[in-house]
Amino acid sequence: MLMLNAAPNRRRMSRCGFVVAKRLGGAVVRNRIRRRVREAVRLLYPQIAPGWDMVFIARSPALAEIAFPQLQALVQQLLQRAGLVQASAGEPSDSG
Repeated sequence: MLMLNAAPNRRRMSRCGFVVAKRLGGAVVRNRIRRRVREAVRLLYPQIAPGWDMVFIARSPALAEIAFPQLQALVQQLLQRAGLVQASAGEPSDSG
């Protein structure tokens, strides 16, 4: 459905790219998918560890139609599996 490729870079910030294949639909559908994934990443960007180049690859036209909270959860899961999520200072710790 959605894939993530990540590689370390030598910068103080992380960069993101978004790829949507033509086989997923016309320009309107592809741009809708790209905008939705970009917004989901933007909302999670403060939690992403600096120093990474990331490419999000859309593999399913269903990304244009699923509920946005599901898309956010999918992006967050990909980032966590890649080990790119850092604990922010505002989050409460588990130590109680």
